[in-house]
Formats: sequence, C-alpha cells, structure tokens
Amino acid sequence: MWRLAILLTGLLLPGMELQMKMNEKAGIVDVSSNYSVDQTVERLKGLLRSKGITLFALIDHSGEAEKVGMKMPPTKLLIFGSPKAGTPLMLAAPSIAIDLPLKILVWEDSRGRVWLSYNSPEYLKERHDLQQDLVRNIAAVGELAKEAAQ
Repeated sequence: MWRLAILLTGLLLPGMELQMKMNEKAGIVDVSSNYSVDQTVERLKGLLRSKGITLFALIDHSGEAEKVGMKMPPTKLLIFGSPKAGTPLMLAAPSIAIDLPLKILVWEDSRGRVWLSYNSPEYLKERHDLQQDLVRNIAAVGELAKEAAQ
C-alpha cells in the first residue's frame, strides 16, 4: 500500500493536503474526508444531484448492524451512476456489470478518521479489459470522492 498527498488547485485551501492511499492489489482508492460520515454522505448526495447522476441506493451498514444488536463505526455505501455512461461499458465488456453501478463507501476508521473508498477506474479497466476510451465513463468517481471530501 502506498500513500500520496497531492494539492489540487482550486479544490483545497492553501496549506491543506488531500490524503489518499491506494491498495494497488485490490484496486481500491481511499480519500480522507474533512467531514463526518453523515456530512460527507450529504455532500456526495448533493454533488450527484447537481451533476444529474442517479443515486440508486444508500446502504447504512452501521445502521443495519445496530438493528441486530451489533456495533460498528459509521459506514455507508452510495450506489450511483448513469445508464448513458454505464451501458456502453456493459456492451463492450458485459462482466463490468458486476462492478456497476459505481460505488463509494464512506466510513470511519478506528481513529475516528473518515474515508471515501472506491474502485480505481484503472483497476476496473484492467479487470474487465476495457478500451481506454471507455474509462472516461467511470473516471468521474475519483473527482466526486475528492470534491465530497474537501
């Protein structure tokens, strides 16, 4: 696993850093959030609405755990996408339907830090042998995560 701190012009205030880490083997990118899980989820929902992207489901894993008497840190999964963007991918590589719609997991670690996690578009490209020109249809997931986190 490696860590990367980058400064995104226009998205961060001076002196702030965006913390990201990626488990290269699993293809998962983690972006740290400056907000609570609930605030991050609301920011992400607003971004999806503003961009005309459909939120298909919001799964509250920690809320469901609580219903059965178990406790876990706040953990929520947003499932979202656009048939206009996703359908060409599924026509080119039907197996990608197992990874679509796109997902962002918003979770709190044991230290109280909040993260947004998603599948790397490059990982999905390799996993499903997609043509490079189709990757743009799923590349927005990273920008959505970064914007919701900051």
